[in-house]
Amino acid sequence: MKDVLKRAEEKMKKTVQALETDFNTLRTGRASAGLFDKIRVSYYGQETPLDQVASISVPEARLVVIQPWDKSLLGEIEKAIYKSELSLTPSNDGRIIRISIPPLTEERRKELVKMAKHQGEQSKVALRNVRREANDDLKKLEKAKEISEDELQLDTVKIQELTDTYVKKIDAILEAKEQEILEV
Repeated sequence: MKDVLKRAEEKMKKTVQALETDFNTLRTGRASAGLFDKIRVSYYGQETPLDQVASISVPEARLVVIQPWDKSLLGEIEKAIYKSELSLTPSNDGRIIRISIPPLTEERRKELVKMAKHQGEQSKVALRNVRREANDDLKKLEKAKEISEDELQLDTVKIQELTDTYVKKIDAILEAKEQEILEV
């Protein structure tokens, strides 16, 4: 039964981490190296994450500088950024790529908040699925007489408390992201 709780908590932690990773790639009005986490560049025939072929720095609040370790990749990096959903225009000077992050329009901010809320809700659904699986596992253990009915009740309450804790974490992460998006 402890294994059931431990597995449920691990899955819930991973759900929260996945949400944080997704939120890092959501564009706000501020420059961030995390924006480029999902960008892949064709490097010797392989799709390689951008941060493995270049250094990404944020020297100013609205500027990202990408410096590839191999100068021949400048064109590929530019293409990958154009193809991404970021709607950013890279500027290549032959050595580095500069990307100016324009301020977001009010309409775009509202769209991004809606997307963030959707991702947050998807994460909560994932948490509820983990809770359901854990409760099902506990019921199987009780049927197999490995735990008593009282233990089943206690562990079900513990799983619900665990779920509530992680839902609050998701709400806090979502609220922080909304503030970041709506910040002018």
